[in-house]
Amino acid sequence: MKASDRRSFIRQTAALLGGIALHQNFASAFPIPNPGSAIPNPQSDDDFWRQVRQAFAASPNIINLNNGGVCPAPRATMDALDYYNRMCNEAPSFYMWRILEDDREPLRYNLADLAGVSSEEIAINRNATESLNTIIFGLNLKAGDEVVLSKYDYPNMINAWKQREKRDGIKLIWVDPELPSEDEDYLTEAYVSKFSAKTRLVHLTHIINWNGQIIPVRRIADHAHSRGIEVLVDAAHSFAVLDYKIPDLGCDYWGTSLHKFLCGPFGSGMMWVKKEKIAGIWPLLSHNEPASDNIRKFESLGTRSFPIEMAIGYSLDLHNFIGSARKQQRLHFLKNYWMEQVRDLPGIRFFTSPKPEWSCAIGNFGFEGKKAIEITTELYNKWKIHTVAIEWEKINGVRVTPNVYTTTDELDKLVMAVKKLLG
Repeated sequence: MKASDRRSFIRQTAALLGGIALHQNFASAFPIPNPGSAIPNPQSDDDFWRQVRQAFAASPNIINLNNGGVCPAPRATMDALDYYNRMCNEAPSFYMWRILEDDREPLRYNLADLAGVSSEEIAINRNATESLNTIIFGLNLKAGDEVVLSKYDYPNMINAWKQREKRDGIKLIWVDPELPSEDEDYLTEAYVSKFSAKTRLVHLTHIINWNGQIIPVRRIADHAHSRGIEVLVDAAHSFAVLDYKIPDLGCDYWGTSLHKFLCGPFGSGMMWVKKEKIAGIWPLLSHNEPASDNIRKFESLGTRSFPIEMAIGYSLDLHNFIGSARKQQRLHFLKNYWMEQVRDLPGIRFFTSPKPEWSCAIGNFGFEGKKAIEITTELYNKWKIHTVAIEWEKINGVRVTPNVYTTTDELDKLVMAVKKLLG
């Protein structure tokens, strides 16, 4: 395929961002708010977000409020995925290894730019589990070394640490905080109090997937580094949600899934390792130079889905068009929009703070004396509202996670349904 044909496709596909790319003055008509400004009025930005909705093939029949699990890709990303799949299948080894292999580098640069780090510190892989497992299994830890982690971390990471505990004799030190919390001192001390002379690393989940709790990562990281302890951050639910750069967190290692709120193709992820730390981490998969300080040693996957990697860029374009600050404010607004309307109902309880410094997109509620799975089943069977039941540790609630394509009309239906279930 000629280069001119590829450029033509890219131009055509970019125009499919729901038509918003055709309005050259659209972005200036809806300026991105300052990060510290107030949440917009429910109607003031409505035209903008209805345009954004057209970038997605959102179902008109199911109200999808489980974007915390995995987010849909925009139309442009799906079209790009189809295009690159067809292109690769014309001559697989030629297009994959001689053409698209080189195209990973511009993508790496663009992702690094959004994350505020060097492209030489970014590895592209399949999800947060792969990213964080690479670090967990790649660290040079020995018997007796301690790792501090939380009972509210993601199961795949907990299981990885338990495997290292069984295999290598490291010791896991558990944090069991009371959530939700709006007390930075309490949350910080919950972790710092577990540090000892044997602590080698603290594992922090930036936004806890069960209830949307934001953890004060930077403050905990500063305490850890003052004692020579390394910091690993699970950013699966914070990247492309909160308006931040990786250096803001003060961590050493970081991983995320790009098929969550960046809305990349399913099975896309990203890992960051501080440059001076790369050489000390073993690759999860074999490499001819495992002690190399080249971040690409973590990408020795063999035959992979090049179309998925190439399509990530189209999701990144839409995210950048919206802007990180505007997106964070919208997601927080949507969460509070429904929570505030049901907050005073008798028998309801919340596992999520309404404050922007302690939560963003994810909200979690429950009913006294009722299991979460019963509520989610009724919400879907009666109103086709898709949510997820969370029964984990001390949380027994329904996780509700809108996305940028979610309308307030859809959330009004959720509010109506919750009131009827309690009525």
